[in-house]
Amino acid sequence: MNKTTLYPYIALAVGVAAVSTSAIFVKLTSAPAPVIAFYRLFFSTLLVLPLFLAKCLPQLKTMSRKDWSYSALAGVLLAFHFILWFESLNYTSVASSVVLVTLQPLFAFIGTYFFFKERVSIRGVISALLAIAGSAVISWGDFRISGLALFGDFLALAACAMVTAYLLFGQGVRKRHSLTLYTFIVYAVSSVTLLIYCLALKYPLGGYPQQDWIYFLLLAAVPTLLGHSLFNWSLKWISTNVISVAILFEPVGSIILAYFFLAETVLLTQVIGGGIIVAGVLLFMTEKKTGAEIPEQQAL
Repeated sequence: MNKTTLYPYIALAVGVAAVSTSAIFVKLTSAPAPVIAFYRLFFSTLLVLPLFLAKCLPQLKTMSRKDWSYSALAGVLLAFHFILWFESLNYTSVASSVVLVTLQPLFAFIGTYFFFKERVSIRGVISALLAIAGSAVISWGDFRISGLALFGDFLALAACAMVTAYLLFGQGVRKRHSLTLYTFIVYAVSSVTLLIYCLALKYPLGGYPQQDWIYFLLLAAVPTLLGHSLFNWSLKWISTNVISVAILFEPVGSIILAYFFLAETVLLTQVIGGGIIVAGVLLFMTEKKTGAEIPEQQAL
């Protein structure tokens, strides 16, 4: 593997480490889930704005109607991904929520097959089935704890479907346009969507303690700009399938951080389920051909 092909995978590893902090920041914040999501995307948009104004204004003319539509839809999907996921953290543990929300291969394999005609190998199918089995073990453990924990698991799964769709719609656009242009449009649309959602449901946008504002900024800077932006950058060279499977390593970092910073205990079912999921990840990642190259004419 040469440097050109290696860099996207290094960026992917850094991105996974960055997004592992997300659930911790959310748990430490006292604001409602939609408000946390709004400020995360709003501050992210503001941080990207100077670079967008400096480099990307002329590029707007190169955006087709299809590119605008898919970028806007990706922004809406990202907004509801954060709403559902942050809400799930109110009902279930960091370990269960993060493991389930990163269970993207099941959705990504189906989406890339229908929209990009990517073939899924037998090894890919087996790895997805292992991930599903692992999530089932985790959910069974949460069901034995309480129905609310199981409800949180379902919210996390719905959030997983949303973020996979967000990656799928962005895959084709990202191959044709710069990272800054695509990122700014998606984050801006997502911010507006979340603002409308908060106003419609009358969530207060102010009056939160100082530490909450610090966590809002950290959510924007670390898991969003450093995490999701690196995923978007990698989309130019790496398939949604590969990114979705790599993100499954996020729970490992999140669980470790939750143990030290939130004093959350880890259940045996979470360890077993997480181990099964990691086995599926390793099986998938050891496959020689990833199918990363996707012709632009096949893009969604």
